[in-house]
Amino acid sequence: QVQLVESGGGSVQPGGSLRLSCAASGSASSRGVLSWHRQAPGKQRELVAVISSGGTTNYADPVKGRFTISRDNAKNTVYLQMNSLKPEDTAIYYCKYLYGLSSAWGQGTQVTVSS
Repeated sequence: QVQLVESGGGSVQPGGSLRLSCAASGSASSRGVLSWHRQAPGKQRELVAVISSGGTTNYADPVKGRFTISRDNAKNTVYLQMNSLKPEDTAIYYCKYLYGLSSAWGQGTQVTVSS
């Protein structure tokens, strides 16, 4: 089994930055696809960014140019650098691991953007 532990959430003013981390342990493979998702109150969970084992990235339109996903395969860790944060970025952020038939979600970390 794969376990994911997120960290780095918190409260920030509009225009500020946060960096989320997600460490994978257990039977996690460095060839897994890692992604960040978020869920705002009353809304469905949505994909924010995804990164392949080779480093190919894709972003949801609302975060393009502001968020950067990266990974350290040696540490089995994925990061989400969030800049120019907006109130609409407020949500619980989850990381996800996917490799073949194996998948796992983190417990989530709260990000609040408010003045």
